[in-house]
Amino acid sequence: MEMMSKIQRLYDACNLVFSKRPQQQSFREIRWLQSLLDTLEAVDVGIDQSNREESCSMGHEFSQITYIHIHQCDYFSIGMFCFPAGAKLPLHDHPQMTVLTKLLYGSVAVKAYDWVNNGSEKSGGLAGVAVDCVMQAPCGATVLFPRSGGNIHSFTALTPCAVLDVLSPPYSEELGRPSNYYTSIPIPLLPGYVILEEEKELPDDLIVVSAPYLGPELIVEDDEDELDPCS
Repeated sequence: MEMMSKIQRLYDACNLVFSKRPQQQSFREIRWLQSLLDTLEAVDVGIDQSNREESCSMGHEFSQITYIHIHQCDYFSIGMFCFPAGAKLPLHDHPQMTVLTKLLYGSVAVKAYDWVNNGSEKSGGLAGVAVDCVMQAPCGATVLFPRSGGNIHSFTALTPCAVLDVLSPPYSEELGRPSNYYTSIPIPLLPGYVILEEEKELPDDLIVVSAPYLGPELIVEDDEDELDPCS
């Protein structure tokens, strides 16, 4: 019997947790998904291990930020960002979302904030630093929540790198979940806090191209067999 791929197992688990019980995930279920992400390696999503310093997908080199779509439905999305060294994904938010992220290879600087009032101030306001670190693979998956964990963050690739994201629910302009971009203004007399101001338009220097997913085939079904988070 053929062994289930790791990305298939992640999809099945996300389908169970997010699709069948939307907005009702427990902390234990999120940690289960996080543990599944922890097992994923670059090769599990089609990244060429023999030349990963220059390529993101098998035989395809990238010189700019590239997004590889794996799956999206009404309840969650799975995708991968591939960065050349020096590329930056500017400060942006994840309204009403839970986001799980796994750095597959490389090194990336992460700066993340949460609103001080624990709310959603799309136009801007006071925010506190939640994360300010350098992540280097191999490392564990991270989780951010709608009001904590660094919901507003930026990535700067220190080396060629790739991150796998699970978003629930996915971005949707129509449903009030657009991707909002911000600039940060330091407060010299208040270390650890900044004023975030929304950018009305996409940053001019932000260019993201797409590439096909070349990893293991993902079997998407209407009714997945139930998985036991304890197994």
